[in-house]
Amino acid sequence: MTVYQVCKALDAKVVCGETRMDKDVHNACGSDMLSDVLAFVKDQSVLLTGLCNPQVIRTAEMMDIICIVFVRGKEPDHAMVQLANTLGITLLTTSHRMFSACGLLYEKGLRGGASY
Repeated sequence: MTVYQVCKALDAKVVCGETRMDKDVHNACGSDMLSDVLAFVKDQSVLLTGLCNPQVIRTAEMMDIICIVFVRGKEPDHAMVQLANTLGITLLTTSHRMFSACGLLYEKGLRGGASY
């Protein structure tokens, strides 16, 4: 699945990273707890979250997350967008709630990144 396909599946709006929409996404994680993201996410993931702060971008950088989807219509501020652009991370926003957004991506074949 590509970032473009994630965007389409979630009826999302591209906040930044329009030129990176063809990147492959291998798995996904939905969490508002950054400790879980650090523990369970693999590289080339998409992160779905309701947290909207710079720590989300920094965590994505550490975990090689290529796309962050802010759920529930959350919008990152200008500083977050600049940081994501600098780091090459695509930001999307969707009006779907976390549970629905994760379900839509699962339905399209994207699986979780956790290895239990």
